[in-house]
Amino acid sequence: MRDGVEHSRAKTDNQVEQTGALNLFQGIVVAINIAPKGRAPMSTVSEARAVPGKGLDGDRYFHQVGTFSNKPGPDRELTLIEVEALEGLKRDYAIDLEPRDSRRNIVTRRVPLNHLVGREFKVGGATLKGIRLCEPCSHLEELTRDGVKRGLVHRGGLRAEIVSEGTIRVGDAIEISDHR
Repeated sequence: MRDGVEHSRAKTDNQVEQTGALNLFQGIVVAINIAPKGRAPMSTVSEARAVPGKGLDGDRYFHQVGTFSNKPGPDRELTLIEVEALEGLKRDYAIDLEPRDSRRNIVTRRVPLNHLVGREFKVGGATLKGIRLCEPCSHLEELTRDGVKRGLVHRGGLRAEIVSEGTIRVGDAIEISDHR
């Protein structure tokens, strides 16, 4: 039966195939974390200013005092992780890691971060570009607990470059900018 409703539904399915699933997510910022220096505990803040070439104002990498600040490039400007990855870590490995203890700046919900490598996207008032996955390292495991590195492989988040300055707040939307 091809009434208006079914035809409309079929058109929507075709549009999904043409535009891709990335255009359908409605992600949000659930936490923002910064640390004053390398190895220091992360603090959760309600907002932070993202500055190109520097990072989040108040964070260790913004002030060039992070553990890996001596490595050149935009890799340390901003990191993100899905809260769903942390929930998976708890479910699959019985490791309960607080979002701030992930050592990632922005904690998201409903965002396929792995698919944002090479893509521009908006987080609140800032535009970011996904650079590469932020795979967990020995340093993270050393600062947290055994098993974190293994449990976050391929879901440890995303490293992003800040393309344009803006304020990011908890609750802000996350949207694709470069609709491919």
